[in-house]
Amino acid sequence: MHNMASRRSIYFNPAASNERNTSPQIEGLTAFHQSFPNYAPTPLVQLPELAAELGVGKVLVKDESNRFGLPSFKVLGASWGCFRAIAAQLGLPSTVSLDELLIRAKEASIVLTTASMGNHGRAVAFMARLLGIEARIFVPRSLNQWTRDLIAGEGARLIVVQGDYDQAVQKAVDEVRVGQGVLLIQDTAFKGYEDVPAWIVEGYSTMMHEVQDELARLGLSGSMVITPAGVGSLAHAVAKHCKSQSTPMSVVVVEPDTAACLSSSLNAGKPVTVQTSSTIMDGMDCGTVSSTAWPDMQRLVDACVTVSSYESHCAVQYLTSKSVAAGPCGGASLAALRRLATSKEAMSLLNKDSVVILLSTEGAREYPVPKDVSVDDVVGLTQTLTQINSSNPTLSVTDGVGETEIANYLAAWFAHRDIEYHWIEKVAGRPSIVGVLRGSGGGKSLMFNGHIDTVSLSSYEADPLSGSIGTKNGKEVIFGRGCLDMKGGLAAGLAALAATKASGRVPRGDVIVAAVSDEEDASQGTQDIIEAGWRADAAVLPEPTQGAIFTAHKGFVWVEVDILGVAAHGSDPSSGEDAILYAGSFLQALEKYQSQLPVDDLLGQGSLHCGLIRGGEEPSSYPDKCTITVEFRTVPAQTEQSILGGISALLKKVAQQKAGFKYAEPRITMSRPTQKVAADHPFVQKAIACASAMLGGKPAVKAGPFWTDAALLGAVGIPSIVYGPAGEGLHAKEEWVEVESLQQFERVFTQLVQDFCY
Repeated sequence: MHNMASRRSIYFNPAASNERNTSPQIEGLTAFHQSFPNYAPTPLVQLPELAAELGVGKVLVKDESNRFGLPSFKVLGASWGCFRAIAAQLGLPSTVSLDELLIRAKEASIVLTTASMGNHGRAVAFMARLLGIEARIFVPRSLNQWTRDLIAGEGARLIVVQGDYDQAVQKAVDEVRVGQGVLLIQDTAFKGYEDVPAWIVEGYSTMMHEVQDELARLGLSGSMVITPAGVGSLAHAVAKHCKSQSTPMSVVVVEPDTAACLSSSLNAGKPVTVQTSSTIMDGMDCGTVSSTAWPDMQRLVDACVTVSSYESHCAVQYLTSKSVAAGPCGGASLAALRRLATSKEAMSLLNKDSVVILLSTEGAREYPVPKDVSVDDVVGLTQTLTQINSSNPTLSVTDGVGETEIANYLAAWFAHRDIEYHWIEKVAGRPSIVGVLRGSGGGKSLMFNGHIDTVSLSSYEADPLSGSIGTKNGKEVIFGRGCLDMKGGLAAGLAALAATKASGRVPRGDVIVAAVSDEEDASQGTQDIIEAGWRADAAVLPEPTQGAIFTAHKGFVWVEVDILGVAAHGSDPSSGEDAILYAGSFLQALEKYQSQLPVDDLLGQGSLHCGLIRGGEEPSSYPDKCTITVEFRTVPAQTEQSILGGISALLKKVAQQKAGFKYAEPRITMSRPTQKVAADHPFVQKAIACASAMLGGKPAVKAGPFWTDAALLGAVGIPSIVYGPAGEGLHAKEEWVEVESLQQFERVFTQLVQDFCY
């Protein structure tokens, strides 16, 4: 069940109802668009069932799925912007005909360029094709191939930028600086570039004039328009139009949760640039509000709503069922209306007589079906996370997909709740996400650290991504690869974070959830977040400990030893020396050596085993080298130096006892520290007390045989415990986590935040 209190709040501006726009109407604009081949107003479709469901008078959708053969309203602004920019460049009046402009633009070898997430670029390309001139369209690397092909299909030269939308804009700006006769047709204004974006905004007014004409024909008076926002160009045109009517209409603007630049700016009272992350609402994936749009938007917008990709997707499905062909940007307006209808503050804007116009700004298109980020409870979250493939790509012969998709989900999950998050990706394709609920100050900070990678899916017997609920050993469980190791534990940390946010009581200390990559292999993610400076007063790693608290575990060190021989043909024993046979002497000595390894009061004795042995080329040759990899499972008394010293001394002793025995100095190929927090440490005691109070019994306190990222956190001074849910099937052909255990951990972690951070 989604808790509304935990999601980003709607921005309301009651003063906007009294604001008016007095800028003059643009001459010749509607006539310009009507002069295009195949001009026709797009339909305004009534949705009576939706109006009845939401308790309003009328809901009408302006369907922009076909505008001059393009699936978007964008061509209205782009065409007027191109027309005015070319006319200005060539010293022609704004009343010049399209035919005259076409001839003069070709003569001057004008080139149009822009950056785009899709429809704006396609519209500029369309206009260039209409005029018979070149277009160069810059797109960010995240833009899908389908949309890239559509832009290129208009005859444009497509340039893919290895960066985000804002970086694509910069590349387009650079193109103008170096190119002769290159005109930038960008709908984002910035210092020194404001005329063209203003013309693009003007171009969108044709759509609003069509809305007014159709409402008049139906005998209706509009009371609210809901418009998507990217950089704010369309929303700017809508706001100016709505507030210039004799009976002004309310203006509601919608953005993706993951690109809430207008919402953030309105709340801050000044333009701010925000970090964006993946959304299906491609054309709205913008981090900065247009500088020309901002002053009017701040004054004229009545409300600003953010919605998730999933809400937009559901709206697309509803519109499709009503024969309105909409893409995710088009569905956003309906998603915003549904969100608005659940808000008490919106009663001043919505009532039983309201006539609401939804701008559906793009037609149907392909997009990946998103998962619901409104899920707050640990069971639903575990199911959702389990359904996302995040298998580790460096772990096995079967290629894993990496953590990008699950990181995108978590970024959207944090953004939906207006929780600050940071994307950390030092190795391409191996991102980690750190979400942080900032405290008011003076309290202790708590980190939940959980890995988002899983082992390979190929060893799983049933559907590894099912996330389905069933029974095992008489208990209700969730099935799927990684549900236990460790998406269930991570989900408990996320649920505790959401519950803390929803409570409305701000803790004094920060609450941090670090969702890290690559724990199953090289712990890249936790190393990355440590390097990025993330610290806390204590940490919980909710690995599956069957409800026990682990305060200590061994470290490990991998040592490679080369035993050397002399290569020779198998028929020439006088020349050859057998490195593999010599290795036997070392292995015998190693077996005796392990009994001398140090003993820890909590972890017991350090151990070693030979994990790998490699040597020889073929049966009929003497091997010149045999390489043995020894894994030490270490206790705190052991260091890299002491281990290397011990192995070196052992090799030296064997060489003294066996003639011809030669070796290279041993080397460490991998090393991870031990983890140990005293059982009487205040945080350990706090966790024990909290668990005892919530569950009615004291959890066992243990030392573990496994290794976890807790050791890396401990090494930088963060006292850490490993404490997580019950289940079975780690890395096995079937894996499950117990539902009741997950629910217990959601409660315990929520209480631990209360006890530790407030």
